[in-house]
Amino acid sequence: MNLVSIRLITADIQSLVGFYEVVTGVEARWATPDFAEIVTPAATLAIGSTRTVPLFAEGSARPADNRTAIIEFLVSDVDAEYDRLRAVVDEFVNEPTTLPWGNRSLLFRDPEGNLINLFTPVTEQAVAKFS
Repeated sequence: MNLVSIRLITADIQSLVGFYEVVTGVEARWATPDFAEIVTPAATLAIGSTRTVPLFAEGSARPADNRTAIIEFLVSDVDAEYDRLRAVVDEFVNEPTTLPWGNRSLLFRDPEGNLINLFTPVTEQAVAKFS
């Protein structure tokens, strides 16, 4: 089994896709006006409009209703990303902080409240894990 993607559901797909294009620097691949993907070498962030939910099961997903998941992106310099994103991120949870497991981490929320972690390994053990 392979984890292929994480999918977010949104009422404003254009806005949320645009936000993730800025954050990741990756241009979205649009399959339909209601579904786009931010494809990275390791995984894909899929974004679907609320109009796609009934295709699975009516009411099975709700936009802006997640407080359990953290979407994580490995970056080369989390401090530089913090400086770059200050103009587009409305809610930072923290400033870049070095965590006990060796990653320097920046947490913020996307426009719908989903938690995003950008991190850079900084200890020898953390760097080895992601090399």
